[in-house]
Amino acid sequence: MTTHIRIRKFNTKETYPNQKLDNDLCQAVRAGNTIYVRGQVGTDFDGKLVGLGDPAAQAEQAMKNVQQLLEEAGSDMSHIVKTTTYITDPRYREAVYQVTGKWLKGVFPISTGLVVQGLGQPEWLMEIDVIAVVPDE
Repeated sequence: MTTHIRIRKFNTKETYPNQKLDNDLCQAVRAGNTIYVRGQVGTDFDGKLVGLGDPAAQAEQAMKNVQQLLEEAGSDMSHIVKTTTYITDPRYREAVYQVTGKWLKGVFPISTGLVVQGLGQPEWLMEIDVIAVVPDE
């Protein structure tokens, strides 16, 4: 019996060749009817950064990633229950939240926002992770 499904497995030595890492991770995990999505940034699934220096463009790409991962896990954006958003500068808040707010219009998740000193790569200006559910059939 499978208790969880790991979506888009990867190893950090391929994902972050500029760092000496060797960790097995995945982009999302579906455990029962709950989906946990790893922090998404302005990088597409091919590793290309979208929006260098542009927090809104990075937020747009991050939300596209979230949407795709939720669909692969059997859900969609309307079933997000919690978000955590990280920004590296408080001046990015408005730009990032305008984008995430557009994607989450009418969803009403609970939300936590944090200003942090930095993220995993210096060019990343924002990151968002989400928890969602798979609706009952």
